[in-house]
Amino acid sequence: MPNRRPIFPTLRDCPGRGSRSGFSLVELLVVIAISGIVIGVGVPMVLSYYHSVQVTTGAQQVRTLLNLARQIALDQKTFVCVQVSTPTQMSFYVNTTCTGTPWVGSITDGAGNIRLQPGFTVSASDSPVFDYLGRALPGMTYTVTNSTTASTLTVSVATSGRVTIP
Repeated sequence: MPNRRPIFPTLRDCPGRGSRSGFSLVELLVVIAISGIVIGVGVPMVLSYYHSVQVTTGAQQVRTLLNLARQIALDQKTFVCVQVSTPTQMSFYVNTTCTGTPWVGSITDGAGNIRLQPGFTVSASDSPVFDYLGRALPGMTYTVTNSTTASTLTVSVATSGRVTIP
């Protein structure tokens, strides 16, 4: 029978390897050191991004609620006052004074309160009133604060009724 060579060579057949197999201690330490550096730099960057996204999410919710109040004023051809009743709740009133019974809809509880996402607070210096043309008086700024990191983001209401996150 002729001498047959295997189809797949073994490590012994590779030049320079001899009969040794596996990784040396130095190779393993280099891989562990590089992995440690990548993790050490990457984790703080990911956490910073995560916290900034959280406060942006809270500001987007406030912007959406303000745009909803504006849309109610346009649809019902009336005035809608937006009030921050507590730092974690907002209410809509279908009048110019933010008094009386709050508006109740699918996003409110039975008392007309709209709860913000957990971990966020909102503050405002005044209560804007959207009119039947979509304008807002007074123009103002809401400050959304992440309760965990204390980072803030503002939501602006222009007198034209445009709601933005600058």
